[in-house]
Amino acid sequence: MTFIALDVGNTRLKWAMYDSPRLDASLLSQGAVFLENIDRLADEDWKSLPAATRMLGCIVAGDALRRRVDEQLELWDLTPRWVVPSANEAGLHNGYDYPTRLGADRWVAMIGALARMRSQTTLQAPRPMVVVMVGTAVTVEAIDAQGHFLGGLILPGHGIMLRALESGTAGLRVPTGEVCEFPTNTSDALTSGGTYAIAGAVERMVQHVRARCKDEPLCYMTGGAGWKMAPSMSVQFELVDSLIFDGLRQIAAQRFSAD
Repeated sequence: MTFIALDVGNTRLKWAMYDSPRLDASLLSQGAVFLENIDRLADEDWKSLPAATRMLGCIVAGDALRRRVDEQLELWDLTPRWVVPSANEAGLHNGYDYPTRLGADRWVAMIGALARMRSQTTLQAPRPMVVVMVGTAVTVEAIDAQGHFLGGLILPGHGIMLRALESGTAGLRVPTGEVCEFPTNTSDALTSGGTYAIAGAVERMVQHVRARCKDEPLCYMTGGAGWKMAPSMSVQFELVDSLIFDGLRQIAAQRFSAD
């Protein structure tokens, strides 16, 4: 039962193929394409893959992009399935005011983090969590030890911050600089400011969770730009590139077991 997991973000489509829809499945192949290249997946990236028999994905874009991906999936005889956040799934309880309005990628990443936390605390009490995704946008989520999503932050990623400053500030056209404690040029000042803004949001959420849950939270970071943040973080964290794929496999294990 070959399983393909899809994570369609604001910039790229990431995919991973496993030998089964389980959290402990073996990875067979993986890759990523920019959204403008989606229409070539069946003829190029996926052409030589084993035939997928199950699929599950999360997507943050609209229906038009999802239909383009569905067309590429016609390469295999399967039914496309896309995650829609709900009140409860895979042990995670959704605390959003309107659960279905939560971003699917946020929901799936939290499910992956919850599964990871539980596997890491089998011989001790479960821990609360802060889950950070660093991509085109940045999200910082809070989850208690029992798997209740308490709420989260959304802020612009590095690229959006820089473009906003360029468009709103006369004559500002500055290449990306370096992160440093005391920037002495505009490029470094912009890059350092954006980086420390994200790091500060994470630190503040860790403080909130610590106060709310009376325990030190585990912090998981994922996303295409997570590695850029790693040297500048002021809290302990684990960088987990596969967090969304872990969540998709966790969901798939439950959904497909009933098929």
